[in-house]
Amino acid sequence: MSFEGKRFVVVGGGSGIARRIVVDAHAAGAEVLFAGRSPAEFTEPGVRTAVADLGDEASLKALAETAGEVDHLVTLAAAPANGPVTELDRDAVTRAFEAKVIGPILLAKHFAPRMRDGGSIVLFSGVAAWRPAPERTVMATANGAVAFLSQALAVDLAPIRVNAVSPGIVDSGAWDRLGDGKAQLFARTAQTNPARRVGHLADVSAATLQLLANPFITGTVLHVDGGGRLA
Repeated sequence: MSFEGKRFVVVGGGSGIARRIVVDAHAAGAEVLFAGRSPAEFTEPGVRTAVADLGDEASLKALAETAGEVDHLVTLAAAPANGPVTELDRDAVTRAFEAKVIGPILLAKHFAPRMRDGGSIVLFSGVAAWRPAPERTVMATANGAVAFLSQALAVDLAPIRVNAVSPGIVDSGAWDRLGDGKAQLFARTAQTNPARRVGHLADVSAATLQLLANPFITGTVLHVDGGGRLA
């Protein structure tokens, strides 16, 4: 797969998945601009960085102006607001929807006029939308909204293509905070999902780049979850 001459913008919090997409797109010949609230932490050679906050429309407008004409936009930011509904903080809920829904809408607003012919956008949902669990109400709802948003934008922005990737449990570094619990989580996942393993960064990156490259896929959610939503 070659992206020679293509210009990418990847917006995310510097997660393992975001970094892998940036690295793989750049290796495939793309010119990549990585944007986030702390882009200085990203030091991949040959990749430009910029500041962007999905809760601040002015920063998203400035990012679009900095990027200029683009071929592909990927947004992966998340701000989980987990916990019992009775204890949720309103500001945390708002930030979760800013990262997953409101921010991506505003990115589309400012980037759509700059998309080259054949341009596309990939949003990020998550398996929680299809497998809600206690204390994950906000996560499930925000990720579910992304699935519908990708369809709505695909119609509204046509012929710009808009799709979503929905990862399952992926060894992205996000689970390292669990300590010994990470191994237990991964073991349970491998026992219960049809793929019989957890996801890897390469799985999600490859799926994302395939969506960006295929000119006849739009308004689609690609589940990269090993069948986890079915387990």
